[in-house]
Amino acid sequence: MGVGPLRFGMGYEDVVEALDGCVEPSLRSTSHYGQVLSDDFFLPHSSNDPALTVYYDAERLVCVVVNALRGPQVALDALSLVGRVPSELEADFAQYTMSRGYDLRYGPYGDPGSEALGVVLRAQRAGDVVLSRPVLVAPSWAEHCADTSEGRIPEAEWRDRHW
Repeated sequence: MGVGPLRFGMGYEDVVEALDGCVEPSLRSTSHYGQVLSDDFFLPHSSNDPALTVYYDAERLVCVVVNALRGPQVALDALSLVGRVPSELEADFAQYTMSRGYDLRYGPYGDPGSEALGVVLRAQRAGDVVLSRPVLVAPSWAEHCADTSEGRIPEAEWRDRHW
């Protein structure tokens, strides 16, 4: 399982190699959340917000967060997840999960997600509009993934980002 060329369980060097030519790793220090580490990846020659933020648990890739404005397009089958109007994506995601028998859960901030799929659909401010910012997690982080208090996604992803 993974996201594009990334596979959950990869180490940092493998992630950098898989993303080579698409995005560049941050020159900043890695953020620490207990044993969880995060790294940002930027579009080449860009110092703006990262295109991707990845999280490692025990030095293995467990979470990929895609920036609504700068990140690559990510799809679940044919369902585009990045840079969409959140209410439209929510309706499409609800139909997708219902038609395939997957769970649909909502976190405390109203973010839809699915533990079975390891997906949380967050929102990100983009000037005067709000667009979708997917958070995709490994099976080891999928339980309660949309829940800000019980899930494994670091609090900074919920609290500090994009508003």
